[in-house]
Amino acid sequence: MHEFDWKDKYKELIGTAPEAMRRIKPGDSIFIGTGCGQPQHLVDSLVKHGGHIYDAHVVHLLTMGAAPYARQEFREKFKMNTFFVAENVRDALEQGIGDYTPVFLSNIPQLFETGRVTIDVAMITVTPPDINGLCSLGVSVDIVKSAAANAKFVIAQVNTGMPRTLGNCFLHVNSIDMLVPYDEPIIMVEPPTTNDVLRKIGQNLARLVEDGSTIECGIGRIPQAMAEYLHDKKELGVHTEMFGDWIIELIECGAVTCSKKTINNGKIVASFCMGSQALYDYIDNNPLFEFHPTEYVNDPFIIAQHDKMVGINVGLEIDLTGQVCADSLGYRFYSGIGGQVDFIRGCARSRGGKPIIAMPSTAKGDTISRIVPRLTEGAGVVTTRGDVHYVVTEYGIAYLHGKSIRERVLSLINIAHPKFRKELIQAAKAQRYIQPDQIELEWDKVHYPEELERYETLRDGTEIFFRPVKPTDEAALSEMLYSLSRESVKRRYFTHTKTFPHKDVQKLTNVDYEQNLAIVGVVPGAAYGEEIVAIAQYFLDPKTQVAEVAFIVQDEWQDKGMGSYLLDYITDIAKSRGVKRFYATVLPMNRAMLQIFYNSGYSVNTEFDGEAYSITYGLDRKS
Repeated sequence: MHEFDWKDKYKELIGTAPEAMRRIKPGDSIFIGTGCGQPQHLVDSLVKHGGHIYDAHVVHLLTMGAAPYARQEFREKFKMNTFFVAENVRDALEQGIGDYTPVFLSNIPQLFETGRVTIDVAMITVTPPDINGLCSLGVSVDIVKSAAANAKFVIAQVNTGMPRTLGNCFLHVNSIDMLVPYDEPIIMVEPPTTNDVLRKIGQNLARLVEDGSTIECGIGRIPQAMAEYLHDKKELGVHTEMFGDWIIELIECGAVTCSKKTINNGKIVASFCMGSQALYDYIDNNPLFEFHPTEYVNDPFIIAQHDKMVGINVGLEIDLTGQVCADSLGYRFYSGIGGQVDFIRGCARSRGGKPIIAMPSTAKGDTISRIVPRLTEGAGVVTTRGDVHYVVTEYGIAYLHGKSIRERVLSLINIAHPKFRKELIQAAKAQRYIQPDQIELEWDKVHYPEELERYETLRDGTEIFFRPVKPTDEAALSEMLYSLSRESVKRRYFTHTKTFPHKDVQKLTNVDYEQNLAIVGVVPGAAYGEEIVAIAQYFLDPKTQVAEVAFIVQDEWQDKGMGSYLLDYITDIAKSRGVKRFYATVLPMNRAMLQIFYNSGYSVNTEFDGEAYSITYGLDRKS
């Protein structure tokens, strides 16, 4: 069998780059292929052999190679318009060379199809045509396929180094006007390094990814960091605008199988990728991967059809009401809208979906907070306060959707860097976002004891998450307290009627974790907030190292062993911190509570004054 000679079969289409440039006319609109699929040789030739070209409009999305057409010396020859501000054109835009078009990525193909953005010439990269005349667009399908379909003249650099990807990513040579054979290395983006902050963000993100989820995340430091914490997940799928090297390790460890995907079952679906040569070798002719155009991958309707769709996107800053800026630093355009809103809205409509915005809590070496009272002047809103759901920093997870401004403010401040929390609370008070009596902790001295978080299984097999209380627990704790029966209120507060106003409940949720500590029992897996079903507290007198202890369990969760567990756990914590004794006051009617103390294994002393029992015990168990 003879080896297929594509150059001989399609010799009438083959030309050189200088010959191709002569087909470009002054005033033409020129599209350049995306990302690492940029046809570098053709771009170089555009400026070297385009002496006759003036007032041409260069259009592209994200390009990773050089952008010589954006240099000052070519200002009269080329007018750049980009849908995403990459590093190679950022300085040019700041100097007023070129333009930026903010648009949802899913909408760009429609701009080409309707002619609102005209394309006279498309310069793209393809693999050599196969025996059927099909060329793969390789690592970048995205808007490239639509651009080629709507261009008047298509110039394709044929690069044998381009991996042959599969899916809806092929062009027939009949759709190409000139083939320019030229091999050069495909642009590579090496996996980024991570640090402790990014790994903590990755760990928090991984907590939101359930087994069987389909995930979307791109390239960069946060996806790379998150991948480390997904290794133990099962049957994950991938439907993403783009991906990097992180995907290899998740496939190899068995976390990503795509076996539970609702659509495109068994396939990783993306529109482009950027990574190392190892990644390009991995995807070459690999049927696990399907590359599709942007109008499919980023269609919120398609995204929403995946059950448990988890979309992870990044922001530059977020204000206290939930507005996310992701494309500009003030008036300076820094990146682009991209696919963020496509996936935020698609995931929001997914059954069990989770739209997530992730970002470090600070920038510029911890000198500025990314969580701000108001967005920087000139900053644009990409994800609106009505679209935002989950926000993740290294300090935790805030769920905002459907929450009031006051709840949003407290949730976001709780995941801000501690050094900025006090000024954020004061700014929120000034705007009347929160109540004027909101407690302000000394956040530079208060450390949330994450090491005290743990899962435990109750007697009936129910799993409960026990953790220290947070300031954001006020609403959930208030809801639990108001759900108590009259008898439970009487047993805990010695009265049948008691209200739980903000000024009282916030004292329970704003603690210093040293002299005052509270542990709450939370029902795991609540998608839209946490349900608190129990709380144990101690209040320490630092002079005597003696603390008052109290706890309460919601009625329907009583008689499951939770009270005994809470007493044991908070006693162990107190003992490890040097507390000497506990004391409590218990009504005679509260037999269950008395029994918990008597069965605790400690030497309990009891005194009765005719109305209530005074319980005291040292924190060393009986031998």
